[in-house]
Amino acid sequence: MDHVTDKLPKGLSGLTHDLGSDQTAFKKVPWGKAMMWIFLLSDTFIFSCFLISLMTARASTTVEWPNASEVFGLNFFGVEVPLLLIAIMTFVLITSSGTMAIAVKFGYEKKRKLCAWFLLLTAIGGLTFVGMQAFEWTKLIFHEGIRPWSNPFGAAQFGSFFFMVTGFHGTHVSIGVIFLFIMARKTWRGDFDTGRKGYFTSMKSNYEAIEIMGLYWHFVDLVWVFIFAFFYLW
Repeated sequence: MDHVTDKLPKGLSGLTHDLGSDQTAFKKVPWGKAMMWIFLLSDTFIFSCFLISLMTARASTTVEWPNASEVFGLNFFGVEVPLLLIAIMTFVLITSSGTMAIAVKFGYEKKRKLCAWFLLLTAIGGLTFVGMQAFEWTKLIFHEGIRPWSNPFGAAQFGSFFFMVTGFHGTHVSIGVIFLFIMARKTWRGDFDTGRKGYFTSMKSNYEAIEIMGLYWHFVDLVWVFIFAFFYLW
């Protein structure tokens, strides 16, 4: 490695050559983690396009945009509480991000049983979130009459943006839940300790896979914070 580095030009030109030729900067980065970062970067562009389109639609429409407190209110013992369900969903998802971080910690400490339990808690949190989102969709479609092409609260574009963005995010959460259950099972039976080959890839894995899963899950949680701000608070 040193003799290759010595051949590089000095200064900014050398840094450019190094990054471009993949000689030093990326050789020690695990391929799984690098691929996850690339995937998350591409996903960031997609969600950014959705939210920028939402802002553009809201700024250009001549019809009043639906009031979030009115649309997303929940009747609680006869009292209409604004954004109650959304607040609970957000709390559950953010909490699951904490349990995921603890799972990663126990993974690197090789405490597989504790790691598996916290992976399972994270998966249950994600499953609870998806369940509440399904309830929210059911309420909006069948009780409030909101459709992708129209709604009784205001601008017709509201429904299409809401179902597209929250549905896309919900799909990410659902996929994450499936993999969390798989990871919990693999961790519990000691696959990362024994180097047992994966079913799909036929490759040996270790506890770094838990960290990669954590990157994905934290991204999903972070995206929800922006969705929460743009749809429910703005």
